[in-house]
Amino acid sequence: MQTGKSQPQPSGLLDFAAGPIEDLIERRGWRDLDAHDRIGAAYDFVRNEIRFGYNCRDDIPASEVLKDGYGQCNTKATLLMALLRGLGVPCRLHGFTVHKTLQRGVVPELVYAIAPVEILHSWVEVQLNDAWVNLEGFILDADYLAALQTAFPDRQSLCGYGAGTDDLGTPPVAWRGGDTYIQRAGIARDLGLYETPDAFYREHCQAFGPLRDWLYSRLVRHWMNARVSRIRAGKVPSIPDLPAPRTVRRRFTPQPGASSFPET
Repeated sequence: MQTGKSQPQPSGLLDFAAGPIEDLIERRGWRDLDAHDRIGAAYDFVRNEIRFGYNCRDDIPASEVLKDGYGQCNTKATLLMALLRGLGVPCRLHGFTVHKTLQRGVVPELVYAIAPVEILHSWVEVQLNDAWVNLEGFILDADYLAALQTAFPDRQSLCGYGAGTDDLGTPPVAWRGGDTYIQRAGIARDLGLYETPDAFYREHCQAFGPLRDWLYSRLVRHWMNARVSRIRAGKVPSIPDLPAPRTVRRRFTPQPGASSFPET
């Protein structure tokens, strides 16, 4: 595992020397910050300026996630790691699986029945003051999380709609130098620590199969992204075993540079 003494090199997925990532770091002036604030700047960017959404697959380079302007747990983790490596902050990937119930409400019910029981998940661990800190709270952007909080004002525990938390009202998602979480309650299995996401995906992949992979990339993820957009706007669909959500149409202002999903 990385100790902070070596200088890690870019990898296929952690392409932190790529122009767009290097330009972002320079433009924001993040290298002028101390270690705590460097982590916070990269974390807040990935959390809110890269909105929650579904890319074509998990194993895409960080620069592609940045270009998309959206991501989910695994792709956002890749981008966050690339930014941290570009800032000289030691970090590593912790792989897991989560129960598919965590994605219910985002995954259309027609598709949910054939989804794998467990889905690949990951978070980033960052070294600060000789300790490793778990970062998972970057997955859901603030507007999306606020929509869930508004839809379920009386719930503390929620496993669905991309959230897995026992404290929906005040989940530990803000960077304050400690662990952050938003999907931990949905974890099924621990797959261990990895120096890079490249190494993780050499050992693990989503168990969809060729046909479902094709359908996901070409059709299902766009359907899911449209549902994410509607949820962010306050139109949260009902799912089995949960009380009907409160429907409130919300206005939100996308973060600078954030992309929009087609309503398909």
